[in-house]
Amino acid sequence: MKEFQQSDALARLPEQFFAKLVKKLYTYQQQGHDLINLGQGNPDQPTPDHIVKSLQKAAENPVNHKYSPFQGFDHLKEAVATYYKREYDVDVDPSNEVAVLFGSKAGLVELSQCFLNEGDVALVPDPGYPDYWSGVALANGVMEPLPLLEENGFLPNYDKIDQETLQKAKLMFLNYPNNPTSAVANEAFFEETIALADQQDICVVHDFAYGAIGFDGDKPLSFLQVPGAKNVGVEIYTMSKTYNMAGWRIAFAVGNPSVVQALELIQDHYYVSLFGAVQDAAATALLDSQQCVEDLKETYEKRRNLLVTGLQEAGYEITPCKGSFFMWLKVPEGYTSESFADELLDKVGLFVAPGVGFGEYGEFYVRIGLNNSEEHLREAVHRFKKFKEEQ
Repeated sequence: MKEFQQSDALARLPEQFFAKLVKKLYTYQQQGHDLINLGQGNPDQPTPDHIVKSLQKAAENPVNHKYSPFQGFDHLKEAVATYYKREYDVDVDPSNEVAVLFGSKAGLVELSQCFLNEGDVALVPDPGYPDYWSGVALANGVMEPLPLLEENGFLPNYDKIDQETLQKAKLMFLNYPNNPTSAVANEAFFEETIALADQQDICVVHDFAYGAIGFDGDKPLSFLQVPGAKNVGVEIYTMSKTYNMAGWRIAFAVGNPSVVQALELIQDHYYVSLFGAVQDAAATALLDSQQCVEDLKETYEKRRNLLVTGLQEAGYEITPCKGSFFMWLKVPEGYTSESFADELLDKVGLFVAPGVGFGEYGEFYVRIGLNNSEEHLREAVHRFKKFKEEQ
């Protein structure tokens, strides 16, 4: 059979880390192993019933059986603006400051294609979400890491970036609450970011995927709450985590009009907008009661507390996460992140994500998800203890 050569753009793509993880998990499951999956970021709770019912009703509307407007329905963009005003006291113009995205992953990849030419630099958190890398590779840009170190609260230190790199930088990706470290950002950090971006003409992309998930009574800060943020960038907000709508593939870019315009332009050539019923249901989620979100946060906080207490009692080095539904666990001495993950899987059936898969500075950590029932997490703690005792 003739084999056709792939484009240079595809050849530049990094290995898809999560696809590799899922394949490994599937292999072990097919072999009949008793596994607890702590390695993925897939919400385990169903989408709230009132959102599902909104979709069902909207699917019966013949208007939604036709192509949606290329750039999404106005009523959905207005719902996004209402949400940002209610939740963050941020004024958003729905006509030019909101872009509807086919999930946050698509928007994050598209942004590099919108703003990077060959050789342009993107500043990327390390460790960080691997799909930032994919967009930079497709655009033939250059990726420069922003090391996220524990001693700096897993915030990048801008003083460590050399002037030549800053002059070439066109994009900066940030993500707080952070995946994988679970760190949160404060106003002073965002103020510093805005000042740097304004001075160097860098477009800031704040990935706010876990914006609704904060613990101990603290609400994560939106980048757009800080004066000047809209002048230098956008925030990407997904429905996946806040409303357990991961499979629905819907998100938004909110902020700088020129960035919104670029995203809508590239998507005009890729898509004919989302199924209208999904857009209607998303508007319902944003505008109706947010009790489901409060309940979800409470569920994750209980799970976090159970896991932290159990792991600390077992002698592991772990700090309670402040946001997101991940824990960032330092591996025991003598292990790399991959060797520790492999042994947990082989010896006690625990599947975790090795930190090195998120970048060089993720080495010596593993990421643990809270997307399991309390019963499964208790069993996971038991298995972590068993592993420790057998060393």
